[in-house]
Amino acid sequence: MTQQTPLRRVALTLAAAGIPVLPLRAGKVPFGNCRTCAGSPPRCGGRPNMKTPGPCQCPAPCHAWAAATTDPHVLTSPPWDAAWRRAAAVAYHPGGAGVTVVDLDDAAAVAWARESLPATRTVPTTRGEHWIYEGTVRSVNDVRPGVDIKSSKAYARWLGSGTGSTAALPDAVRALVVKEPPTVRRAPQTLIAPLRAGQGECRHRTPAYLERGIVMAERRITGATSGVHATVYQTFLAVLSTHGRCGCLTDTHMQRLFTAAQAKGETARHCTDAWTNALTTLGL
Repeated sequence: MTQQTPLRRVALTLAAAGIPVLPLRAGKVPFGNCRTCAGSPPRCGGRPNMKTPGPCQCPAPCHAWAAATTDPHVLTSPPWDAAWRRAAAVAYHPGGAGVTVVDLDDAAAVAWARESLPATRTVPTTRGEHWIYEGTVRSVNDVRPGVDIKSSKAYARWLGSGTGSTAALPDAVRALVVKEPPTVRRAPQTLIAPLRAGQGECRHRTPAYLERGIVMAERRITGATSGVHATVYQTFLAVLSTHGRCGCLTDTHMQRLFTAAQAKGETARHCTDAWTNALTTLGL
């Protein structure tokens, strides 16, 4: 008989209420994509760039927010059961539940919300608060200092039901996600943004050095607690400044960085824009 873990009990309760859930591992990040999906190109039924809503066809939690489900059979299947035993928290897909989370990361952001937004259901977090509104919008990080918007194609930690009544999504929140972040050059919405340098093995670094660099870059993105847009761009810039001219970077390396960024709530378009802007800055 499968052992029922406390986190999975919470997940099943939420799923029964129509809230799509997924497990998070330590560091508040989803479980990594399976080997098939981590390949380039991926070969599963969904897409890691998350242009296609809904979960992929993998038998285990995969593709961050797109893994979220309300299906109790999936949540209690053996691959997912193993994930729940290793999980550190429960997350949910706000957009799939029909809500928007205004993630206030610090006291200053909370003070701004109390002055600028209508009262709604509030959930305390480690350093700030989640304000929950009825209705959905696209998800955007860093809409103002210490404020992220999590709704469609994003995930948020489940920290309890909170207090207060859920208000309708106000125009003030909708306005925060309308303005596009500035870009140097519009890029296609694709994970492929090829370098203009030569191909082949890096001539000045060993493969092990490159691998360590990619792992460190993934950790830097994953560990970002605020300023995710800026962290992603600076990380892409650092990787490309070291390896962008010698041709050692592959689509697989780029996809790993994009996957880490998307797990923090970035969209495929924002990842592509950040990558393209870094290429432009470096003259590649």
